[in-house]
Amino acid sequence: MKKNPEEGLQYNFDITNLGEPKLSTPIIMSDDLGDGRADYVNDNDRLFFSVDSEIDTDGNRVPLVKDTVEKAGPRKKIYFNPAHVHAAICTCGGICPGLNNVIRSVVRCFWYRYGVRRISGVQFGYRGLLENSPWPLIPLDPDVVDDIQEKGGTILGSARGGGMQVDEIVDSLERLNINILIAIGGDGTLRGAYDIGEEIKKRGLKISVIGVPKTIDNDLSFIQSSFGFDTAVGAAVPSVRGAHVEAKNSINGIGLVKVMGRESGFIAAHTSLAQSDVNFCLIPENPFDLYGPNGLLAHLKERIMTRKHAVILIAEGAGQDLVPSTGQKDPSGNVKYADIGIFLKSEIKKYFDEEGIEVNIKYIDPSYIIRSAPANSFDSIYCARLGAHAAHAAMAGKTQCLISQINNRFVHIPIKQAVCKRNHVDVEGSLWRDVIENTRQPFSMKNDKSID
Repeated sequence: MKKNPEEGLQYNFDITNLGEPKLSTPIIMSDDLGDGRADYVNDNDRLFFSVDSEIDTDGNRVPLVKDTVEKAGPRKKIYFNPAHVHAAICTCGGICPGLNNVIRSVVRCFWYRYGVRRISGVQFGYRGLLENSPWPLIPLDPDVVDDIQEKGGTILGSARGGGMQVDEIVDSLERLNINILIAIGGDGTLRGAYDIGEEIKKRGLKISVIGVPKTIDNDLSFIQSSFGFDTAVGAAVPSVRGAHVEAKNSINGIGLVKVMGRESGFIAAHTSLAQSDVNFCLIPENPFDLYGPNGLLAHLKERIMTRKHAVILIAEGAGQDLVPSTGQKDPSGNVKYADIGIFLKSEIKKYFDEEGIEVNIKYIDPSYIIRSAPANSFDSIYCARLGAHAAHAAMAGKTQCLISQINNRFVHIPIKQAVCKRNHVDVEGSLWRDVIENTRQPFSMKNDKSID
């Protein structure tokens, strides 16, 4: 029997608190079951991290990973006096669907549920908190955020970089009397949030740092699904559909579509399932060869010869071992990838020219259209709940944690735990199995592996 990779692992899901919450919350709820009112959440309310189970020595079924996580939600006692709160919100990294929805939810929860009247938007991510930032804070209230959920992007602007300049950022938080920072971003943003929290702790300050995980690639660990991901897949589908129509209406047509996915191919995998016209789904987790008897081009030729058209969907991080390194990094420290889509288009054309076979290649890169789309209804709901839970966690004095959803329940996850590894498509798991069955591509297109 295949051993579960999670078996025996121990995680630290303890949440850091600024101190004991002693103030009564202004939110009127209940502690009594069956009275028709929503209940407060207690720090002792926890749920098992894993839904998988095993049989113990006594024959009882027990969770495979026995660690428990703290439930998110409003507490009966809060740490901060709402009248003394200055909350700040920043959006970092690249844009993705749902950012405005999270901002709106955070503002409305602080304002209407807690009576917080000083809420500021930090422009262009952490760079807006640097000492010489040219961008002032933006005052936020329900009127400012009234209809921003209908727009793509973020009203605060977003940028990479700045998160490593921790001393400057904490100096600014002190100078501006900010005692709550809601950081919305991906892996780099959350690492920065953790480091900011460490510097705050070192200085003995009482500032809460709460993360809302944002990665369109859906590659953060301990996150059931990132907001914006569902919208991204929905926005990618028309490009695949268009590529398929173009391919079918051309002589030996090949539709080539590139989507986001630096290290994880979740968008490509899900889009392949959502639009069953994809014949080859190429992701970073499943390396492939171009040439050779089991390479992509040989299989593509077979497809063209038999079906007269093909659709290829590739994630941006796939095939990077086949192209020269750029040797460059972005302001967040991420390696700048070569454009695998342009490279692949060129190699396909060269190969079929040498084979004397006419092909018509249509290349589509919808990345920025996808990133800038407004959130769909699923993500809008998800973002509204994430934002509210972030405000609740901050007011309760939680810090260096993020809001996640595990087993369809909202929970607090320590940032340090969440950034310790990335989430990847398991090429031996059910998702990739379903993609392979849907595309009917070989399980591997490496020449050192069997074609069967």
